[in-house]
Amino acid sequence: MTTDVKFFNRWSVEGIAVSDPGLARYITLDPKIAPKTGARYAGNRFHKSYTFIVERLAAKVMSSGHKSKKHFISSGHNTGKKMNALGITLKAFVIIEQKMKQNPLLVLVKAIENAAPREEVISIEYGGARYPKAVDVAPQRRVDLALRNMTQGAYQKSFNKKTKIEDALSEEIMAAAKLSLRSTAITKKRDTERQASSSK
Repeated sequence: MTTDVKFFNRWSVEGIAVSDPGLARYITLDPKIAPKTGARYAGNRFHKSYTFIVERLAAKVMSSGHKSKKHFISSGHNTGKKMNALGITLKAFVIIEQKMKQNPLLVLVKAIENAAPREEVISIEYGGARYPKAVDVAPQRRVDLALRNMTQGAYQKSFNKKTKIEDALSEEIMAAAKLSLRSTAITKKRDTERQASSSK
């Protein structure tokens, strides 16, 4: 007899699939009642691809202030506090379910597929001069960038503002799922791909 495991003991993953074939192997939908592995696989290379995608989102919620090498937003309130991050994620999912009348995991997967950039620009040095060059983004990095841009976009909209982080995160995920330019992740993806297109 098998039981249907629901993440956060509320939502099922049944019927949810990744439609982007390039990301299908890197967005894991194996449900966990409490999505917290406790860094058990932190030393295993590429193991995060086998980690439940909701836990990866919560891990990104814990690093709110990092932008390049600068630390714009203090993340002292949530860094290392996984239960706080999971609480924020749970509240955001409840808001998504109330507003969209859909399984929030389905909305999250669609948002990641829409917000994952396909190309980016790197700088190569040739003959003492630096040139921009467009390169394809690895699928695992595509997922990482989408999650990072969504969480940091949510923090930019809620830090030192009246908006709560769970409201900002839910709005960011819903906007990305709808391909709306109100989403910071979608805006960054389009900017990155436009720069890459002009560097070919």
